[in-house]
Amino acid sequence: MRKLRTSSSSRSLFHHPRDSTSSQRRASLRYFRKMGDPVTDYTARLQQQEREIRSLSAEIESLKNPQNLSPSPRLDELREENTRLKYRLNILKRSLQEEKPHCSKSMMNINQQLQEIFGEAIRASCPELDNPPLAVTPNQQAKFGDYQCNSAMAMAQMLKAKGIKVSPREIAERIVQNLPDNELVQKTEIAGPGFINIHLKRTFVSKLLSNLLVNGVQPPPLASRKKVVVDFSSPNIAKEMHVGHLRSTIIGDSMCRLFEFLGYDVLRLNHVGDWGTQFGMLIAHLQDKFPNYLTVSPPISDLQAFYKESKKRFDEEEDFKKRAYQCVVRLQSKEPDFIKGWNLICDVSRREFQKVYDCLDIQIIERGESYYQDLMTRVVKEFEAKGLMELDEGRKIVFAPGQSIPLTIVKSDGGYTYDTSDLAALHQRLFVEKADVIIYVTDSGQATHFQVVFAAAQMIGWYNPQVTRVEHAGFGVVLGEDKKKFKTRSGDTVRLMDLLEEGLKRSMDKLKEKERDKVLTPEELIKAQRSVAFGCIKYADLSHNRINDYVFSFDKMLDDRGNTAAYLLYAFTRIRSIARLANIDEAALRKAAETTEVLLDHEKEWKLGKCILRFPEILQKILDDLLLHTLCDYLYELATTFTEFYDSCYCVEKDRKTGEVIKVNMWRMLLCDATAAIMAKGFEILGINPVHRM
Repeated sequence: MRKLRTSSSSRSLFHHPRDSTSSQRRASLRYFRKMGDPVTDYTARLQQQEREIRSLSAEIESLKNPQNLSPSPRLDELREENTRLKYRLNILKRSLQEEKPHCSKSMMNINQQLQEIFGEAIRASCPELDNPPLAVTPNQQAKFGDYQCNSAMAMAQMLKAKGIKVSPREIAERIVQNLPDNELVQKTEIAGPGFINIHLKRTFVSKLLSNLLVNGVQPPPLASRKKVVVDFSSPNIAKEMHVGHLRSTIIGDSMCRLFEFLGYDVLRLNHVGDWGTQFGMLIAHLQDKFPNYLTVSPPISDLQAFYKESKKRFDEEEDFKKRAYQCVVRLQSKEPDFIKGWNLICDVSRREFQKVYDCLDIQIIERGESYYQDLMTRVVKEFEAKGLMELDEGRKIVFAPGQSIPLTIVKSDGGYTYDTSDLAALHQRLFVEKADVIIYVTDSGQATHFQVVFAAAQMIGWYNPQVTRVEHAGFGVVLGEDKKKFKTRSGDTVRLMDLLEEGLKRSMDKLKEKERDKVLTPEELIKAQRSVAFGCIKYADLSHNRINDYVFSFDKMLDDRGNTAAYLLYAFTRIRSIARLANIDEAALRKAAETTEVLLDHEKEWKLGKCILRFPEILQKILDDLLLHTLCDYLYELATTFTEFYDSCYCVEKDRKTGEVIKVNMWRMLLCDATAAIMAKGFEILGINPVHRM
């Protein structure tokens, strides 16, 4: 970073506070742009000055003789220079604010903006604290304001540890006094021991809502477009997808949708199990059952039954077992006949997987374990070359720092393991894909495995966790209504296609129960059926904290009361119908968005407006912790807040006798439109496809 030198020419730009006109600020901004980043440079100088002041202040405090407590000339000099620097920094910040293009299309993260405002005030209030805590959260009770800053109490504790006694309330007063000029905050109030209640400017919130209505639901500005790899779904070839694959598929897809909406470059990967010993037994069984498989495509429609037959022979017939192992060796040697048999089996599985992905609207790129075969050898050699491998009864193992369990990267028979393929996959994603973020969506039972893999990758120097985010997003198991692992009555694992088909049947029953078949066309009814069935299955999963187990219940997920997809889909449809019933088309709404102020005088209008604008905050939280139930909770809150608003505020007034529309409160119609727009985007991120009529 370039240092700013104070010369006579630079001093002349800041001759006197009263001379700081807009033209001078622009001139100063142009001057400092030539020198580098002015705000960063001045901030760095300020911090250095403040450190020196703290050091000198501490030196004075430490002097035992009261006669020696006269401030040094150097301290006075630094304080004077510090005051000048702060003044210059404020001018530069105002200039930059005026000059920078306003990204008007993006939704503002109000919480983030308040954190910047209060962060600046907190640093100015207690310069002696290096990393003062910053806590700004939405206020739970409207009577206390819209947001709340709770930093003062923690700051008082930090100061006390330094031997400085200041009450939290006094710190809160300092923070309020140091708040910079801004367009968000109407007023602040200090409550209790030092809570700062924040009231937003209604006119500013109204402008943000107008911006949303004119430009649509746009993501916040992205600092840099990072590459994100999400590893999810990951079924095994030759085995049917079952309910255990449901969570990974749904959660992983929704995470991808979130990153994609926010503007990241996302690679969706399906790390299928398509290599290993089981393919030896499958190919050997294929040769016996369909000896002409090389010329005539074998009719393997039920691959699950085919797998069970081959597994039974593998367990019971010694000759078959030996031949199966020989088939594995020949497959790994990539002999054409064996590769063809392998491809036949993989293709049957892929077709079955695709039926599930089509139902759930999942886009994913398959890269099975076979994709990384050649790279596995190079990874093993790299660990060997760096002396990180140990021999253990013929196996080659790797112990990562802080991990009690080793990785087995070469078996005693010379074969590779899941550990090897996961290391190779991680290497490829880091060095070939150049991913900035890598997320593995698998059940929590694999947490230890990934923890060791990540530790080994850091040990060998593949990535720095402070720079690259590599994370296992684990999840609990799906339980039946008996609170035991979800299985069929016969004790088998539930097939995923059977589950989806049952969902379709039950959603149609629900729609007919509500007599929707009498008002919808056959085509609309089918769309509603699929929307409700698959939307409810997805939402039931995503609305629970992924870390916990959850009980799968069609009755609960299809209930149109409470926090369910059925309730939200019906609520969304009702909101969308308001404009239609008032005979207002989209063109009229668009024109109103550009010309009509969104009034927020009624308490329910204000509550709804603030709730709508919390959307970017919710997405940021999920980006940080990857817990998607936060979005479900928010959409439910938005729907119930809308109901409160609609019950209290007339959007359309009709003649009670004729039913004729006599008045339309257009600003309230715009609030309806904004609510529906946010709900639609939320559904999109969750992978739910709403329909306009249900």
